[in-house]
Amino acid sequence: MSNDNFKITIDYVAKKAGVSKTTISRFLNGRYEYMSDATKENIKKVIDELNYRPNNLARSLKLNRSNLIGVLVSDIGNHFSSILVKGIERVLKENGYNLIIASTDNDATKEREYILSLLDNNVDGLVINTAGGNDEFLIGLFKKGLPVVLADRSIKNTVFDTVVVNNYEVTSELVLHLIKNGYERIGFFTERIGDISTRTERKQAFLDVCKKYGIDNNNLIFEVDDDLSKIEENIVSMIKDCRKCRTALFAVNGVVLLNVLQVINKLNLKIPDDIAVCGYDDWGWASLIPPGITTISQPSYEVGEESAKRLIARINGGDEIKPQKLVLRAELVVRGSTRSH
Repeated sequence: MSNDNFKITIDYVAKKAGVSKTTISRFLNGRYEYMSDATKENIKKVIDELNYRPNNLARSLKLNRSNLIGVLVSDIGNHFSSILVKGIERVLKENGYNLIIASTDNDATKEREYILSLLDNNVDGLVINTAGGNDEFLIGLFKKGLPVVLADRSIKNTVFDTVVVNNYEVTSELVLHLIKNGYERIGFFTERIGDISTRTERKQAFLDVCKKYGIDNNNLIFEVDDDLSKIEENIVSMIKDCRKCRTALFAVNGVVLLNVLQVINKLNLKIPDDIAVCGYDDWGWASLIPPGITTISQPSYEVGEESAKRLIARINGGDEIKPQKLVLRAELVVRGSTRSH
């Protein structure tokens, strides 16, 4: 018999596997509680050999599910987003779901429009790396019963399962590291902060630690986005205003860190002799740039995995469980770019 998927039926698969059609159906829907490991392995082997793909449309109509998950990321051009999506995809694929991915460019209006479009496609749930500013809109989704998990970024009310990292604690650790190494003039370089929880938490940690040690760096918070000329202007100003000060730059994420390093290279500044540099996100290249860039390494892939696991639990009838905030640990990786003299 031909292995044409349109001709292979569930009855034929059941016959080849030596089990009932009901058993095959249970296997395809992930209901393994009434079958042995040997039966599961045998069915999987037969399905692989036949290259059988069930009629997902028919299955979804029967179960009132589409097996589609909407994944919204704030910036698909940011390496963090691609790692996050990889983690989400692995778990969802293993559980029989497909993804529809949308990038909001940190735009609240785009986020709302994409969510409405995804709902039109009858998605079973959403994983959202929110752009911020849509709290009430998102809470409205919760009230309608749509399974939603927030990944990396949170809102003020914990109405959704939320998976984040310990932004405040690890940023505090980094700023304290700089101060203990003699850097008191510290510039905080960030993209637009707005209502984005991760940037707000990192900024607050920066201010709190500086205040605790009697350092006033309130006027050294620079929202630069990807404007290299603005970054250059602020770095030059910091050095000019205090030539004898030990100056350090903290970049709020990997994109900003890369931009800051480009400007430092253009200005022919030596790291850390002329200026210290550190940042959030450890994307491999940070260890290759002499003398090694101090970074905060966050478990981006794991954030994606855990977000997907939480969403599947909600879809499979976890409505009675109170939404929780899961905090994963990011770690400070100290390298030569912030060493003491």
